[in-house]
Amino acid sequence: MYIVAGLGNPGKEYAGTRHNMGYDALDYLAEKYSVKFNKLKFNSVYGETTINGEKVVLLKPITYMNRSGIAISEIMKFYKLPTENLIVIYDDIDIPAGTLRIRPHGSPGTHNGMKSVTQYVGNNFPRIRIGIGKNPDMDLADYVLQRLSKGEREKINPIIEKAAEAAVEIINKNIDSSMQKYNIKATGEQ
Repeated sequence: MYIVAGLGNPGKEYAGTRHNMGYDALDYLAEKYSVKFNKLKFNSVYGETTINGEKVVLLKPITYMNRSGIAISEIMKFYKLPTENLIVIYDDIDIPAGTLRIRPHGSPGTHNGMKSVTQYVGNNFPRIRIGIGKNPDMDLADYVLQRLSKGEREKINPIIEKAAEAAVEIINKNIDSSMQKYNIKATGEQ
């Protein structure tokens, strides 16, 4: 069994913002696998499906970003899952927009949602980071909570879809296969 958690903030006011890339990736998977987010438990909304014979829970914590670890730890404890069976998808300002980075484990970096997750469940789980870059001329909170323009959305949607597919690749094969297939550098990045 796997849990694929997409980090974001609940509510219409946060839909379509840079900080909700994890939610967006889960929406893509939900559409692809005909999953409805119709369960409310573990401080989350979630739905279930089967991928490659494995039960998979698509989980959106509704604790708000900075408390995501509370929700994820609740469901992990309930199902008694090892952390290796958790996959977290989230936005990352520390990598350029258009970049996708998949790693088997690591530090949370500057991401407060991931700091919460690692505080509650540790560091030993695959993570899929969707690069959103930074805008030095904007307050960080304003930037990550800003809705994407139509042009930005057209550029980031394929990256969000690849992030979702990267999670499926981890479930179907393994983290190494996912990293080889889906790690993407932004145009012009060395």
